[in-house]
Amino acid sequence: MAKEYDGRALRLRRVLARTDAYVRHAVTYRSGDLRISGILNLPRGDGPFPVAILAHGYIDPAIYTTGRGMMREQDYLAREGFAVLHVDYRNHAGSDDDPTAERDLRLGYTEDVINAVLAVRGSDDPRLDGDRVGLVGRSMGGGVVQNVLVTQPGLVDAAVVFASVSSDTVDNYERWIAADRPEVAADIVRAHGSPEENPDFWEQASPRTYVERATEPLLILHGTVDDTCPPRWARRTAAAFERAGKDVELVWYEGEGHAFGPQWPASMRRTVRFLQAQMS
Repeated sequence: MAKEYDGRALRLRRVLARTDAYVRHAVTYRSGDLRISGILNLPRGDGPFPVAILAHGYIDPAIYTTGRGMMREQDYLAREGFAVLHVDYRNHAGSDDDPTAERDLRLGYTEDVINAVLAVRGSDDPRLDGDRVGLVGRSMGGGVVQNVLVTQPGLVDAAVVFASVSSDTVDNYERWIAADRPEVAADIVRAHGSPEENPDFWEQASPRTYVERATEPLLILHGTVDDTCPPRWARRTAAAFERAGKDVELVWYEGEGHAFGPQWPASMRRTVRFLQAQMS
């Protein structure tokens, strides 16, 4: 991910919905040569509002629709006074296509989130406070957020990850790609080698390798019975950040699975308190 980033041209395209607390807009911005779509929930009022940028979990791009995957988080955070930008990623909804995204382990999604932050900061919309920006990622999006923290330290104020994938890319490859998607696995191996053949590449593609670079506080929220992203992944990620002397907190939700159910409101209250404290 060592490259230049140039997120820009954040545009509000149309109003999708109006609520008592916020207006929901379809938006686009530029990420390198690509146009990326998303949604922006803007609280009613003049602002400027702190910005929460959301990185969603895996949904098959063939069925994904704009803003999908974190609808309840979008609503909750906007009602708490955040401008909420949900990134669709390349190859999703109205975003431009990147035919190499899967082959390159979806690292382009990280680029899209970094460029979303830069597009917010470059916006002339006075309702967006580009000096107060936090990241919230779920599942696959949790891995995207970890990538952002180690790739662009200092870019945001804080980050929260729910039920995140592993910070070791080999774990994710073996769990979801090598076993279940052999054609994609073959493309990846042809381009980069397998973890056994080219361990250097896989190490370089893992945020855990670079945790010493992170500078922002990280809050990790995980259910104790998550059978999609095993709890041991959260423990190992937290331990890696702790060993590097970083500001990390791991909070367990007893009995919660991957999606979070009864304790989701409590997890969101904690998220809001954390972000507000780091943005103050």
